Amino acid sequence: MPDDGARGGTEKDCADMQTEAPRPHRHDGPHHHARPPRHLALAAAVLLLAAAGAATAGIVIRAQHAQALTAWTNGQADPTVSVAHPQTGEASRTLTLPGEVAAYYEAPIYARVSGYLQSWSQDIGAHVKAGQTLAIIDTPELDEELSQARADLASARANEALASLTAKRWHALLATNSVSEQSADEKAGSEVAARAAVAAQQAHVDRLLALQSFKRLSAPFNGVVTARNTDIGALINAGSGAAHPLFKVADVHAMRIYVRVPQAYASQLVPGMQAELTQPQYPGQSFSARLQTTSQSVTMESRTVLAELIATNDNGKLWPGTYGEVRFDLPPDKSMLRVPASALIFRAQGAQLATLTPDHRIALKSVRIGRNLGNEIEIAGGLSAQDLVVTTPLDTLEDGEPVQTADTAQAAQNTQY
Repeated sequence: MPDDGARGGTEKDCADMQTEAPRPHRHDGPHHHARPPRHLALAAAVLLLAAAGAATAGIVIRAQHAQALTAWTNGQADPTVSVAHPQTGEASRTLTLPGEVAAYYEAPIYARVSGYLQSWSQDIGAHVKAGQTLAIIDTPELDEELSQARADLASARANEALASLTAKRWHALLATNSVSEQSADEKAGSEVAARAAVAAQQAHVDRLLALQSFKRLSAPFNGVVTARNTDIGALINAGSGAAHPLFKVADVHAMRIYVRVPQAYASQLVPGMQAELTQPQYPGQSFSARLQTTSQSVTMESRTVLAELIATNDNGKLWPGTYGEVRFDLPPDKSMLRVPASALIFRAQGAQLATLTPDHRIALKSVRIGRNLGNEIEIAGGLSAQDLVVTTPLDTLEDGEPVQTADTAQAAQNTQY
């Protein structure tokens, strides 16, 4: 049998074993902090990789922004321009010019005899026929002169009759040798002279009778009285030296329209071509006209050609002295180019346009200007349809200067942001 000491030791050992057995199951021992679980380590590694990727992406984005900012800043040093291709010419062209309307015929009526206006029978606006009386002039001095001329004619005829009778008698006496041949010839000569005096006096009377016929002022043709510058009792002086004619009569069955056409279009005016006339007093209404002729000469002051057109006036709406706009339909010119009026540059070299080269540089081109259409200008030469024209060039643009277009500048700005 074992002794008490051995038994006591065994019981103590058993108690100690019972007390220390549960220790491996505790979660707060020092062995747990030294070795964490595997999933926590993996999460930490992922976080580290994400942080590194974000940092790398940020660096790349910042580099791209810096590069775009540098390009944008460099681009801002070049002027920004707007460009467009020239517009091609219209299939048909029109040329509108101011025109003056005149009567087909217009005659100022002056007095051929002096006197006083006895009466007038036609006022302004009256439609008259050829030969119709307009006014009558009282000419007392002319009447007295005619009376004296008739008396002188009677005296001349009496002298002519006496000279003729004397010549016959002396011719009969010459047959009997009662008078000399010389004396008979003298009497025959006196008869001839007396006959000539009668003819002269007759011509004088006829002249005064012709002047008396001008006491009645009459219309030279069918038309309208457009002016009356006299009244009853007014002193009338013969001739056209007066400031105003007594009457004006206009033939308005057709009207003449005068237009001054620029020299550049003179060669396109062909007699017989049609045109349209518009006047401000008839809005929305036009009148047909036909080109009659041209002056075939250029006025030095205006460098224009005077063209004459004829328009019928059956309804009487066209009046002499009015004005209007005449529109010509010119032959088509598809080679004509049009650019904005703001694109023109005027310098010492003349009219120029700023065009854009493929490498975005300015190329100045001297051009010939055609018609001015208001917002647009026709270019007659020096430009092609493929050119890119700067629509609103700066005054400081120089040939060969680098520029950027509006769309390029916008793209660069979008790239920056």
